[in-house]
Amino acid sequence: MLQPVGSTVSRRFSTISSPLPLTHRREVHLWYIKPEEINDSSSQLKHYMDLLSPCEKAAVSSLTGHRLQKCAILARTLARTTLSRYYDGTVDPGSIKFRKGLHGKPEIMWQDGDNITKPPIQFNLSHTSSLIACAVALEVPIGIDVEENTRKTANNVLSIARRYFTISEVEHLAAITCPDFQQKEFIRLWTLKEAYVKAIGRGFSGAPFKNFTIKMGSDKRAPKIHIETGSDCEGLTDNCQFALMELNKFHVVAICMERDQEISGNENNLLRLKVWRTIPFIEDELVSGPETLNYICGLT
Repeated sequence: MLQPVGSTVSRRFSTISSPLPLTHRREVHLWYIKPEEINDSSSQLKHYMDLLSPCEKAAVSSLTGHRLQKCAILARTLARTTLSRYYDGTVDPGSIKFRKGLHGKPEIMWQDGDNITKPPIQFNLSHTSSLIACAVALEVPIGIDVEENTRKTANNVLSIARRYFTISEVEHLAAITCPDFQQKEFIRLWTLKEAYVKAIGRGFSGAPFKNFTIKMGSDKRAPKIHIETGSDCEGLTDNCQFALMELNKFHVVAICMERDQEISGNENNLLRLKVWRTIPFIEDELVSGPETLNYICGLT
Protein backbone atom coordinates (compact mmCIF):
# COMPACT_ATOMS: atom_id res chain seq x y z
CA MET A 1 0.00 0.00 0.00
CA LEU A 2 1.22 3.52 -0.80
CA GLN A 3 2.23 5.39 2.34
CA PRO A 4 2.46 9.13 3.07
CA VAL A 5 5.78 10.93 3.17
CA GLY A 6 7.28 10.83 6.65
CA SER A 7 5.99 7.38 7.49
CA THR A 8 9.15 5.40 6.65
CA VAL A 9 12.40 6.09 4.87
CA SER A 10 11.52 9.59 3.71
CA ARG A 11 11.57 10.88 7.29
CA ARG A 12 15.36 10.98 6.99
CA PHE A 13 15.25 13.38 4.04
CA SER A 14 13.85 16.76 3.27
CA THR A 15 10.43 16.74 1.57
CA ILE A 16 10.38 16.08 -2.16
CA SER A 17 9.42 19.21 -4.05
CA SER A 18 6.60 18.99 -6.56
CA PRO A 19 7.18 20.32 -10.09
CA LEU A 20 4.71 22.32 -12.11
CA PRO A 21 1.96 19.82 -12.95
CA LEU A 22 1.67 18.12 -16.30
CA THR A 23 -1.21 19.95 -17.96
CA HIS A 24 -1.08 18.75 -21.56
CA ARG A 25 -0.73 15.42 -23.32
CA ARG A 26 2.10 16.77 -25.47
CA GLU A 27 4.09 17.86 -22.40
CA VAL A 28 7.08 15.85 -21.14
CA HIS A 29 8.99 16.29 -17.89
CA LEU A 30 12.54 14.98 -17.91
CA TRP A 31 14.50 14.43 -14.69
CA TYR A 32 18.13 13.38 -14.71
CA ILE A 33 20.94 12.46 -12.33
CA LYS A 34 24.65 12.76 -12.99
CA PRO A 35 26.21 9.89 -10.98
CA GLU A 36 29.49 11.76 -10.66
CA GLU A 37 27.73 14.34 -8.47
CA ILE A 38 26.99 11.72 -5.80
CA ASN A 39 29.96 10.62 -3.73
CA ASP A 40 30.53 6.87 -3.84
CA SER A 41 31.27 6.70 -0.13
CA SER A 42 28.51 9.05 1.03
CA SER A 43 25.60 7.99 3.21
CA GLN A 44 23.27 9.08 0.40
CA LEU A 45 23.72 5.80 -1.46
CA LYS A 46 22.76 3.83 1.66
CA HIS A 47 19.67 6.01 2.11
CA TYR A 48 18.76 5.51 -1.54
CA MET A 49 19.25 1.76 -1.17
CA ASP A 50 16.77 1.81 1.72
CA LEU A 51 14.06 3.05 -0.68
CA LEU A 52 14.32 -0.06 -2.85
CA SER A 53 12.12 -3.14 -2.62
CA PRO A 54 13.66 -6.48 -1.55
CA CYS A 55 13.65 -7.65 -5.20
CA GLU A 56 15.38 -4.45 -6.33
CA LYS A 57 17.99 -4.79 -3.59
CA ALA A 58 18.69 -8.36 -4.65
CA ALA A 59 19.05 -7.25 -8.27
CA VAL A 60 21.53 -4.54 -7.26
CA SER A 61 23.56 -6.98 -5.14
CA SER A 62 23.79 -9.43 -8.04
CA LEU A 63 25.63 -6.88 -10.20
CA THR A 64 29.41 -7.07 -10.40
CA GLY A 65 31.33 -3.94 -9.47
CA HIS A 66 30.48 -0.83 -7.46
CA ARG A 67 29.94 1.33 -10.53
CA LEU A 68 27.16 -0.86 -11.91
CA GLN A 69 25.57 -1.20 -8.48
CA LYS A 70 25.64 2.58 -7.97
CA CYS A 71 24.01 3.17 -11.35
CA ALA A 72 21.26 0.64 -10.57
CA ILE A 73 20.56 2.22 -7.16
CA LEU A 74 20.37 5.70 -8.66
CA ALA A 75 18.11 4.60 -11.54
CA ARG A 76 15.60 3.00 -9.19
CA THR A 77 15.79 5.94 -6.79
CA LEU A 78 15.21 8.40 -9.65
CA ALA A 79 12.11 6.50 -10.78
CA ARG A 80 10.65 6.37 -7.28
CA THR A 81 11.37 9.97 -6.29
CA THR A 82 10.26 11.34 -9.66
CA LEU A 83 6.93 9.53 -9.60
CA SER A 84 6.35 10.57 -5.99
CA ARG A 85 6.42 14.21 -7.10
CA TYR A 86 3.32 13.67 -9.19
CA TYR A 87 1.35 12.63 -6.13
CA ASP A 88 2.03 16.20 -4.93
CA GLY A 89 4.93 14.81 -2.88
CA THR A 90 2.50 13.11 -0.48
CA VAL A 91 3.53 9.51 -1.17
CA ASP A 92 6.65 7.88 0.23
CA PRO A 93 8.88 6.92 -2.74
CA GLY A 94 9.78 3.66 -1.00
CA SER A 95 6.15 2.49 -0.97
CA ILE A 96 5.64 2.68 -4.75
CA LYS A 97 5.44 -0.77 -6.30
CA PHE A 98 6.26 -1.74 -9.86
CA ARG A 99 5.53 -4.58 -12.22
CA LYS A 100 6.71 -5.47 -15.70
CA GLY A 101 4.43 -5.27 -18.69
CA LEU A 102 4.03 -7.99 -21.29
CA HIS A 103 7.42 -7.27 -22.86
CA GLY A 104 9.22 -6.16 -19.69
CA LYS A 105 8.51 -2.41 -19.63
CA PRO A 106 8.24 -1.23 -15.98
CA GLU A 107 4.93 0.27 -14.90
CA ILE A 108 3.32 1.31 -11.62
CA MET A 109 1.40 -1.46 -9.86
CA TRP A 110 -1.70 -0.02 -8.21
CA GLN A 111 -3.17 -1.84 -5.25
CA ASP A 112 -6.78 -2.12 -4.11
CA GLY A 113 -6.04 -0.47 -0.77
CA ASP A 114 -4.48 2.68 -2.23
CA ASN A 115 -6.80 5.54 -1.12
CA ILE A 116 -5.19 8.26 -3.18
CA THR A 117 -5.96 9.91 -6.45
CA LYS A 118 -4.04 7.90 -9.01
CA PRO A 119 -2.37 10.35 -11.42
CA PRO A 120 -2.71 9.14 -15.03
CA ILE A 121 1.01 9.28 -15.71
CA GLN A 122 3.35 7.25 -17.88
CA PHE A 123 7.11 7.03 -17.35
CA ASN A 124 10.26 5.52 -18.76
CA LEU A 125 13.92 5.28 -17.72
CA SER A 126 17.24 5.26 -19.57
CA HIS A 127 20.84 5.52 -18.47
CA THR A 128 24.47 5.54 -19.44
CA SER A 129 27.40 5.38 -17.03
CA SER A 130 27.40 9.19 -16.85
CA LEU A 131 23.70 10.11 -16.90
CA ILE A 132 20.41 8.58 -15.72
CA ALA A 133 17.13 10.00 -17.03
CA CYS A 134 13.44 9.54 -16.27
CA ALA A 135 10.75 10.92 -18.59
CA VAL A 136 7.17 11.46 -17.42
CA ALA A 137 4.08 12.17 -19.51
CA LEU A 138 0.34 12.48 -18.99
CA GLU A 139 -1.61 9.36 -20.07
CA VAL A 140 0.28 8.87 -23.34
CA PRO A 141 2.82 5.96 -23.52
CA ILE A 142 6.40 7.27 -23.62
CA GLY A 143 9.89 5.94 -24.31
CA ILE A 144 13.28 7.57 -23.73
CA ASP A 145 16.83 6.64 -24.64
CA VAL A 146 20.09 8.34 -23.69
CA GLU A 147 23.48 7.76 -25.29
CA GLU A 148 26.85 9.43 -24.92
CA ASN A 149 27.51 11.34 -28.13
CA THR A 150 31.24 10.63 -27.84
CA ARG A 151 30.62 6.89 -27.62
CA LYS A 152 32.83 4.90 -29.97
CA THR A 153 31.69 1.60 -31.38
CA ALA A 154 33.99 -1.41 -31.22
CA ASN A 155 33.31 -2.20 -34.87
CA ASN A 156 32.84 -0.14 -37.99
CA VAL A 157 29.59 1.87 -37.85
CA LEU A 158 28.35 0.53 -41.17
CA SER A 159 29.00 -3.09 -40.20
CA ILE A 160 26.84 -2.61 -37.10
CA ALA A 161 24.19 -0.77 -39.11
CA ARG A 162 24.01 -3.60 -41.68
CA ARG A 163 23.35 -6.03 -38.84
CA TYR A 164 20.62 -4.04 -37.07
CA PHE A 165 19.28 -1.29 -39.34
CA THR A 166 17.08 -1.32 -42.42
CA ILE A 167 18.50 -1.01 -45.94
CA SER A 168 17.27 2.58 -46.17
CA GLU A 169 19.02 3.55 -42.93
CA VAL A 170 22.26 1.85 -43.98
CA GLU A 171 22.20 3.72 -47.30
CA HIS A 172 21.61 6.98 -45.43
CA LEU A 173 24.66 6.38 -43.22
CA ALA A 174 26.83 5.17 -46.13
CA ALA A 175 26.19 8.45 -47.95
CA ILE A 176 27.88 10.39 -45.13
CA THR A 177 31.57 10.62 -46.02
CA CYS A 178 32.88 12.24 -42.82
CA PRO A 179 33.53 9.47 -40.22
CA ASP A 180 32.72 11.76 -37.28
CA PHE A 181 29.41 12.89 -38.80
CA GLN A 182 28.59 9.31 -39.72
CA GLN A 183 29.21 8.19 -36.13
CA LYS A 184 27.08 11.05 -34.82
CA GLU A 185 24.19 10.18 -37.14
CA PHE A 186 24.45 6.51 -36.22
CA ILE A 187 24.09 7.34 -32.51
CA ARG A 188 21.08 9.57 -33.23
CA LEU A 189 19.36 6.82 -35.22
CA TRP A 190 20.11 4.20 -32.58
CA THR A 191 18.77 6.45 -29.83
CA LEU A 192 15.56 7.19 -31.74
CA LYS A 193 14.98 3.50 -32.46
CA GLU A 194 15.53 2.57 -28.79
CA ALA A 195 13.06 5.26 -27.67
CA TYR A 196 10.47 3.93 -30.14
CA VAL A 197 10.59 0.29 -29.04
CA LYS A 198 10.39 1.42 -25.41
CA ALA A 199 7.42 3.71 -26.09
CA ILE A 200 5.39 0.91 -27.67
CA GLY A 201 6.33 -1.31 -24.73
CA ARG A 202 7.97 -4.09 -26.73
CA GLY A 203 11.72 -3.57 -26.29
CA PHE A 204 14.45 -4.67 -28.68
CA SER A 205 13.50 -8.37 -28.64
CA GLY A 206 9.82 -7.62 -29.30
CA ALA A 207 10.48 -5.09 -32.06
CA PRO A 208 13.80 -5.76 -33.85
CA PHE A 209 15.33 -2.61 -35.31
CA LYS A 210 15.20 -4.05 -38.84
CA ASN A 211 11.40 -4.08 -38.73
CA PHE A 212 11.02 -0.30 -38.97
CA THR A 213 12.80 2.70 -40.50
CA ILE A 214 13.49 6.05 -38.88
CA LYS A 215 13.75 8.97 -41.29
CA MET A 216 14.86 12.48 -40.44
CA GLY A 217 13.73 15.32 -42.70
CA SER A 218 16.22 17.37 -44.71
CA ASP A 219 14.80 20.76 -43.69
CA LYS A 220 17.55 22.04 -41.38
CA ARG A 221 15.34 24.86 -40.05
CA ALA A 222 12.66 22.50 -38.75
CA PRO A 223 13.66 18.88 -39.32
CA LYS A 224 10.97 16.28 -38.72
CA ILE A 225 11.32 12.67 -37.70
CA HIS A 226 8.93 10.01 -38.92
CA ILE A 227 8.75 6.25 -38.92
CA GLU A 228 7.90 3.67 -41.55
CA THR A 229 6.76 0.19 -40.54
CA GLY A 230 6.16 -2.85 -42.69
CA SER A 231 2.58 -3.99 -43.21
CA ASP A 232 3.49 -7.43 -41.86
CA CYS A 233 5.12 -6.16 -38.65
CA GLU A 234 2.62 -7.02 -35.93
CA GLY A 235 2.43 -4.68 -32.95
CA LEU A 236 4.30 -1.79 -34.59
CA THR A 237 2.75 1.60 -35.29
CA ASP A 238 3.68 4.75 -37.16
CA ASN A 239 1.36 6.80 -34.95
CA CYS A 240 4.27 8.25 -32.97
CA GLN A 241 5.86 11.60 -32.23
CA PHE A 242 9.62 12.02 -31.72
CA ALA A 243 11.90 14.59 -30.14
CA LEU A 244 15.69 14.68 -30.28
CA MET A 245 18.12 16.83 -28.30
CA GLU A 246 21.61 17.09 -26.86
CA LEU A 247 21.89 17.39 -23.08
CA ASN A 248 24.95 18.84 -21.35
CA LYS A 249 26.80 18.68 -24.71
CA PHE A 250 27.80 15.07 -24.03
CA HIS A 251 24.54 13.16 -24.36
CA VAL A 252 21.97 12.54 -27.06
CA VAL A 253 18.41 12.13 -25.78
CA ALA A 254 15.52 10.77 -27.85
CA ILE A 255 11.91 10.78 -26.71
CA CYS A 256 9.05 8.96 -28.41
CA MET A 257 5.37 9.29 -27.56
CA GLU A 258 2.25 7.86 -29.06
CA ARG A 259 0.54 10.58 -31.06
CA ASP A 260 -2.64 11.73 -29.35
CA GLN A 261 -5.60 11.16 -31.66
CA GLU A 262 -7.67 13.67 -29.71
CA ILE A 263 -5.34 16.53 -30.65
CA SER A 264 -5.27 17.77 -34.21
CA GLY A 265 -3.34 20.33 -36.22
CA ASN A 266 -0.04 21.93 -35.21
CA GLU A 267 -0.62 21.21 -31.52
CA ASN A 268 0.14 17.57 -32.20
CA ASN A 269 3.39 18.23 -34.07
CA LEU A 270 5.77 19.29 -31.31
CA LEU A 271 6.42 18.16 -27.75
CA ARG A 272 6.70 20.57 -24.85
CA LEU A 273 9.66 19.76 -22.64
CA LYS A 274 10.81 20.79 -19.17
CA VAL A 275 14.08 19.43 -17.79
CA TRP A 276 15.39 19.17 -14.24
CA ARG A 277 18.77 18.08 -12.92
CA THR A 278 18.29 16.46 -9.54
CA ILE A 279 20.09 14.97 -6.59
CA PRO A 280 17.07 13.31 -4.94
CA PHE A 281 16.00 14.94 -1.65
CA ILE A 282 18.96 17.31 -1.85
CA GLU A 283 18.73 19.59 -4.87
CA ASP A 284 16.55 20.22 -7.93
CA GLU A 285 17.46 22.58 -10.75
CA LEU A 286 15.25 23.53 -13.69
CA VAL A 287 17.67 23.71 -16.60
CA SER A 288 17.47 25.59 -19.89
CA GLY A 289 19.65 27.45 -22.35
CA PRO A 290 21.97 26.28 -25.14
CA GLU A 291 24.81 25.35 -22.77
CA THR A 292 22.61 22.63 -21.28
CA LEU A 293 19.97 21.87 -23.91
CA ASN A 294 20.39 21.84 -27.66
CA TYR A 295 17.04 21.08 -29.32
CA ILE A 296 17.59 19.23 -32.58
CA CYS A 297 14.01 18.58 -33.62
CA GLY A 298 10.50 17.77 -32.46
CA LEU A 299 10.33 20.28 -29.60
CA THR A 300 8.68 23.61 -29.04
